Amino acid sequence: MIFNIEAFVLTSFHRKMESSGTEKMVDYSYVYILASKRNGTLYIGVTTDLVKRVYEHKVDLLDGFTRKYRVHTLVYYESQNNIELAIKREKQMKAWRREWKLELVEKHNPEWRDLYEDIV
Repeated sequence: MIFNIEAFVLTSFHRKMESSGTEKMVDYSYVYILASKRNGTLYIGVTTDLVKRVYEHKVDLLDGFTRKYRVHTLVYYESQNNIELAIKREKQMKAWRREWKLELVEKHNPEWRDLYEDIV
């Protein structure tokens, strides 16, 4: 499922209808892109708790790339049905040319809004 703000729920669990009509809990994982500014430095990550992980980046809780380069704006995210798929997608996106990453953000978030405020 690609970037759908309206459907986002605050937990990392979502209800999903099975074909039989019964509900089951599905553990989603997220691939996300942070930016320092529009067309600025990008960071691609993966998590099972998007709200918590983006918050950690925003307040510089962890040493590393996002703190060093001040990459704090959530500009894109998508969910996967399990962590293995999310990790595979993260690696795929990290291997992309920068131009493709920028096009992905532009397509889904043309104003480069900080999506964090929409998910908290």
